[in-house]
Amino acid sequence: MRIDLHTHSTASDGTDTPAELVRNAAAAGLDVVALTDHDTVRGHAEALAALPEGLTLVTGAELSCRLDGVGLHMLAYLFDPGEPELARERELVRDDRVPRARTMVRKLQELGVPVEWEQVARIAGDGSVGRPHIATALVELGVVETVSDAFVPQWLADGGRAHAQKHELDPFDAIRLVKAAGGVTVLAHPAAVKRGNVVPESAIAELAAAGLGGVEVDHMDHDGPTRARLRGLARELGLLTTGSSDYHGSRKTVRLGENATDPEIYGEITRRATGAFPVPGAGGPLAP
Repeated sequence: MRIDLHTHSTASDGTDTPAELVRNAAAAGLDVVALTDHDTVRGHAEALAALPEGLTLVTGAELSCRLDGVGLHMLAYLFDPGEPELARERELVRDDRVPRARTMVRKLQELGVPVEWEQVARIAGDGSVGRPHIATALVELGVVETVSDAFVPQWLADGGRAHAQKHELDPFDAIRLVKAAGGVTVLAHPAAVKRGNVVPESAIAELAAAGLGGVEVDHMDHDGPTRARLRGLARELGLLTTGSSDYHGSRKTVRLGENATDPEIYGEITRRATGAFPVPGAGGPLAP
């Protein structure tokens, strides 16, 4: 089985619609794909309606969190999307995205970058506006060569010159809320130092003690030694280890299925979840 547990659609900051994403996942030879848009489940219905036969969809979200001033992302799988407390927190994060993005645009303008809010809004479309949309605007303007190049201290990285804070969950609250909604949590790209500061391993241990289910080890932003270190830490803490592409469509160069999750780990995630269940495709349309 080929299993990719971290992807994004136009419901947040990917370039594939949810329907395109599941069709592309099937074309890439995946057996299981998780749709984990930032702080939203809005793309799930479209993905389910288009789900091709032979592909299973895991519903989820990537929750924006902050611990001791450091931003981190919590992948949440197979939770009940209607659970009111978790839904309310997701809404608070989403509602703060536009003011935050406008602040970053203003900071870029003050730095001499000729970016306009209308440009960022056009790029975001119906998605939840975020830093990748602003980064895409910087690419369009020729300020940086790639979206990844914008996530540096000079521009949009945490603490960077044009960065701005938004409402974010305490990760311990995120773990509690997801668990109460029947879901399973996995800490996304915990050692992606190129994105900015990361939480120390001692914090990961505290999150594990609070009920964290796993850590994302095989990720494009983790080199070989980092992956080995994270696997050792996961063994010590009794955490599951996942792998995934963190696919954003054409916004990044990573391909669907570039990193994958072991089928046994996937089975354990589904065994622990009670809020929702993986959905096998019944044969959605092959083309829009």
